[in-house]
Amino acid sequence: MSQDGSVEAPDSALRYEPIAVSDEATVVATYEPGGGDPGYQSEAELEAKFIKMLGQQAYERLHLTSSADLEVNLRRQLELLNNVVFSDDEWKWFFAKRVASKNEGIVEKTARIQEDPIQVLARDDGTSKNIKLIDKSNIHANRLQVINQYETVGEGAGTARKHRYDVTILVNGLPLVHMELKRRGVPLKEAFNQINRYQRESFWADAGLFQYVQLFVISNGTHTKYYANTTRARKVAESEGGKRGRKQTSNSFEFTSWWTDAENRRIGDLTAFTRTFFAKHTLLNVLTKYCVFDVSRTLLVMRPYQIVAAERILRRVASSAKATGPEAGGYIWHTTGSGKTLTSFKTAQLASKMEGIDKVLFVVDRKDLDYQTMLEYNRFERGSVNGSRSTAELKRQLQDHNASIIVTTIQKLSRFIEQNKGHEITKAHSVLIFDECHRSQFGDMGTSVRKAFRRSHLFGFTGTPIFPENASGATKDTTEKIFGDRLHSYTIVDAINDGNVLPFRVSYRNTVRVADDVEDKQVAGIDTEEVLRHPERIRKIVGHVLDHFDTKTMRTQGYSLDEKRVRGFNSMLATASIPALKIYYDEFARQQTERAATDPSYQPLKIATIFSYAVNEDEQVGGILDDEAMDADQLDASSRDFLERAINDYNASFGTMYDTSAAKFENYYKNLALRVRDREVDLVIVVNMFLTGFNATTLNTLWVDKNLKSHGLIQAFSRTNRILNSVKAYGNIVCFRNLEKAVDDALVLFGNSESRGVVLLKPYTYYHAAYVSLVEQLLEQCPPGTEPFGEAQEKAFVVLFGEILKLRNILTSFDEFAHDESLPPRQLQNYTSVYNALWERRRKRDTGEKESILDDVVFEIELIKQVEVNIDYILILVQRWRDEGQTKTGEEARTPLRAVEDAVDASPSLRNKKDLIMDFVDSMSVTGEVSDDWRIFVTQRREAELAEIIDAERLRPEQTKSFIEAAFRDGAIATHGTAITQVLPPVSRFAKDNNLGTKKERVIAKLTEYFERFSGLA
Repeated sequence: MSQDGSVEAPDSALRYEPIAVSDEATVVATYEPGGGDPGYQSEAELEAKFIKMLGQQAYERLHLTSSADLEVNLRRQLELLNNVVFSDDEWKWFFAKRVASKNEGIVEKTARIQEDPIQVLARDDGTSKNIKLIDKSNIHANRLQVINQYETVGEGAGTARKHRYDVTILVNGLPLVHMELKRRGVPLKEAFNQINRYQRESFWADAGLFQYVQLFVISNGTHTKYYANTTRARKVAESEGGKRGRKQTSNSFEFTSWWTDAENRRIGDLTAFTRTFFAKHTLLNVLTKYCVFDVSRTLLVMRPYQIVAAERILRRVASSAKATGPEAGGYIWHTTGSGKTLTSFKTAQLASKMEGIDKVLFVVDRKDLDYQTMLEYNRFERGSVNGSRSTAELKRQLQDHNASIIVTTIQKLSRFIEQNKGHEITKAHSVLIFDECHRSQFGDMGTSVRKAFRRSHLFGFTGTPIFPENASGATKDTTEKIFGDRLHSYTIVDAINDGNVLPFRVSYRNTVRVADDVEDKQVAGIDTEEVLRHPERIRKIVGHVLDHFDTKTMRTQGYSLDEKRVRGFNSMLATASIPALKIYYDEFARQQTERAATDPSYQPLKIATIFSYAVNEDEQVGGILDDEAMDADQLDASSRDFLERAINDYNASFGTMYDTSAAKFENYYKNLALRVRDREVDLVIVVNMFLTGFNATTLNTLWVDKNLKSHGLIQAFSRTNRILNSVKAYGNIVCFRNLEKAVDDALVLFGNSESRGVVLLKPYTYYHAAYVSLVEQLLEQCPPGTEPFGEAQEKAFVVLFGEILKLRNILTSFDEFAHDESLPPRQLQNYTSVYNALWERRRKRDTGEKESILDDVVFEIELIKQVEVNIDYILILVQRWRDEGQTKTGEEARTPLRAVEDAVDASPSLRNKKDLIMDFVDSMSVTGEVSDDWRIFVTQRREAELAEIIDAERLRPEQTKSFIEAAFRDGAIATHGTAITQVLPPVSRFAKDNNLGTKKERVIAKLTEYFERFSGLA
């Protein structure tokens, strides 16, 4: 080590910035960025340097060129790990049955690594032996090797293609980590796109060993990120052809992660990333401890701040076995939306396995959080956690030695202590983890729990700690005073910088006019509930919400949600009190009825509400939103009758049977929460309920008519900023009260003095200026009426137009953008047509001789769909063409028809329907309603084309028709389950040349194409 603390390689050719590394910690303690590499660096040079660094970190360098070489090395590595020598027959059997079964894919192989890494070998002498694929108990027993430029042949667009992978890390011979590199300056997303293509086209090739890859790393030298082989936003890949391609999954770039040090400083440069993330103990810890393969068969990999939090809690448990009180615990400040449930789950899981720990209790507020946390915990690992529905059940679980992790509410735990004073479990060595350090942890219940569990370690997780600045009550307790030291923090500023949550766009609407001679300091005096609940004020607010709902929730924009196509997002209205909520609910019903009466095409919003009794409904001590009860028993008669009526409206909308009785009200809460998450409810009106502890990625807008501050403000705003996809770029907040100072104060308290510029979107002028500049570049590089020529121009066009789409996505929710003419609609349509044509050409390329440079360019297809036209618009153009065709001749008569073709070409969802639309134009009658003629035409073509498929594939006619009708009703083709098998003709499994699997895939492909062709037309 040199005098300045930097590390020198043995040959002094490489120098690294100083990094403090602990043998215990997975994440480095501190990292100070260095100057980086000067000058140009090619991709090959970047790769060579990376591999050299791995060699200096004790990775074995290999040169493998074939699948056979990979298998030979795997055999040798497993022999070394397990101290065994395979006979040729043993290895052949073990490889075919326990490692590389032809019937397994990514999911099965991921399950083997994460859940079942010890496989049984049947030996030649009839005995059995356990064979480890990876050693999770002693990570340093595993051997790491590095290979590069491994070649294989895959299949793209139905044609064989050669693929050459950049760098792969072998763990005991299995490829578990794969890396794609791009030269400096190339967008990181291109490497991400390339891995997606490999997943579709070739990771399954040969013996399919590359389907074992658990982690991907992408880098352009300057920026480096990592992610798991599947993500929370996984979806069916856009097939480039070939039956295998349709089976693979595609990741979402929004869920890739930065690596950081323990202080959340980003480690993006590849040199520093290699020294830290690829340190042997770090990489093996991430692979063996900090991945979660959940019950939906999705692999989640923890982010560095989550790992730091878990390890610091575990270290505090280990180092303070005999300590009591705050010295034995601490708290984690991780901002709302940063994945505290996953962090706490992994912490609880690891703590429950520590020697001397008897129980781990995860303590939450309220029954709804109890229920939600149970679902989340059991989503990570089914059966890993016990939920307690009653105090008696909690007592049974506390006494059950097999129940190592228990989720309960502080209310139930407090009642248990009161009813079982001196119970032996309170003397046990336990770990108590409190989710969201709310008021109940600061009151009598929290005090009783802390007194009872004196030998236990108490840890708090919170996104909004109680500091002296926002403390309240007689004792002025803070989070630190109750729980002990802050063990780690990850603020809202950190999360937005990392892209783990979205920023907010906050707008303010003045709803109370103040006389000109009233000073500002007097305005607060008229802010009474009497004024704010005035029917005229609420009438105007409801009108504003209905007028701007489509804009704010982006209803013109489509995206995929759980394999269904939906448009836009949903929202929540936060009211100050139950009386205010009642007025709002009835006013929405009244105004929507009026709009439907005057406009037959008006589609009313689906509106629901939920509330119950809260002790201090209007009072927010310290800014903490008071918890509402999970039953309606304490409501006054008028409020309960109103709630009963609102639930009856909900029952009528969704065919349910809920009411305000104790059991059914809780189920109503759960059902409403689910429908909000599934975007079946457009607007939910609340007082406090759902403003904390409720997550719905489809929710993007919060309408606020409620005084919020500090803790409660951040909690409520954070309902809107969960990441979903590229369409959802921020959380939308519309305030009908003057909360600007409260917003600024909260951002300073829970972020820092500079947080406003990070957490809040910039003003309209900032984005519009950037948009106008890009449009000018577009018009110059590709003037209207021309198209890019050659792949270099095509790539530049795709990148530039993609940036324009991203800015339009943000600008569309600004009212000022409604009449912007920087890119007129017709020009936008034409450029969109060119963009779509390039996208389709990339997808359907039929030659494997040469890889196009468009292969790895990012096409913003989710964003392009916000500017697409629908069939109603097309029919209006057709009507215009027919009307003008009767009075005009020649070229003039064809102008509206060209408008029809241009509009269809500009729509991704209508391009595959173009022949239908143009055939309809040719077949139109001179008179009659266009819409009626269209419905008749589409019905006839649907029936005819389905009959052709049934005849060609010899399908069961009635079952096929029912199957397709169900698909149009549900919005997706059911490719799994028994429904598709009932469509297929009966085939004997013993018949010659029977290939049921191939037949099924072919039928699914045809029916999917048919469904997409006719979807949205009738």
